[in-house]
Amino acid sequence: MSEKLLRVGTTYLPVSSVNQSAEWYVKKLDAKLNYIDDDKAIISLANQSFFLVASTKGETANFVSSNGEKRFSMTFEVDGLRALKQLHAELLENGVTTGEIEDRGHAGNNFVFQDLDGNLFDVWSELSPGFHAEVEGRQ
Repeated sequence: MSEKLLRVGTTYLPVSSVNQSAEWYVKKLDAKLNYIDDDKAIISLANQSFFLVASTKGETANFVSSNGEKRFSMTFEVDGLRALKQLHAELLENGVTTGEIEDRGHAGNNFVFQDLDGNLFDVWSELSPGFHAEVEGRQ
């Protein structure tokens, strides 16, 4: 059976201030702002479209795992440990709340950062095999 779902096209993130969040994503993560109004901003980031949607205060895309740990719902990938360390340092330099680089017992290393509203994101130092082949093909 062939894959029916080919990629994630859009992710929706709850934010308390559309304007402030859009500015944060553009300045801190080099996202491209494509559209903005009072209810939402549409940005391009990591080969994907993100809708920053005005939501009630305290709303996030996070969840609590069965062991009571607050978890992220998304992992970004970078190409190798060097790129992971570089991004980690850059985010810290730019005042982004960022956790330590961790070895979680699987291939690669990770760290977690958060946006203005406390939405958590993971970053992994390994590219998925299919995407890695795509990146190699572009070079």
